[in-house]
This record gives sequence, structure tokens and C-alpha cells, in this order.
Amino acid sequence: MSHLLVLTNLPDTASAQALARVLVDQRLAACVNIMAPASSLYRWQGKIESAAEVLLLIKTMAQRYDALEAAIKTHHPYELPEIVAIPITQGLPGYLAWIEAETRAAVQPC
Repeated sequence: MSHLLVLTNLPDTASAQALARVLVDQRLAACVNIMAPASSLYRWQGKIESAAEVLLLIKTMAQRYDALEAAIKTHHPYELPEIVAIPITQGLPGYLAWIEAETRAAVQPC
């Protein structure tokens, strides 16, 4: 099993909370940390820009990445959202098992 930490930035707390809720509700993420606003400086369409953004730290499994990416793109307000996945190579075994359990697709009753 391959665990991932996925990063994305949003323009405000409300959109960050809404996206985090979708990801956890759909079991695409076990946990999403909504970080304090940060100042970002970047080049966009030939100009240097700056913005206050809210970083999300998303814990998931590699098997869920494609669906997670699709959900972020669907619910993200940016034209080109940052979506970066970092492999988790080590961690507390119980915590990693919890990520696995919480990102399994929900079993539907017959």
C-alpha cells in the first residue's frame, strides 16, 4: 500500500473547508488539515503575482489519487490548481492503517 500527502492551495477558508468536506465525505481522504492563511508569490501568465492562500494537507492512498485529483479539479475555484502528491515513506503503523481504512470505498448495502 502506498500512502500519499497531497497539497493544494485555495483562495480562502470557506473554499478550503468546502473542498476538505467533499474529500473526506467521499472517502478520498482520511484527513485534511486546513492550515492558516499563507502568503504566496508566483509567476502567472507572465506576471509576478501574490495572494493570500489556505493550504490543505490531504492524507490519502495512491489507489485513490485519480479520484481525489478529479474531485479537487471539479471543486477548486482556480483555473490551474496546485495538486502535488508526496509519497509517505514512513509513519506510525497505526496511523497509516487508519488512512487505509478511512479511504476505502464505502460498501453499499445490497
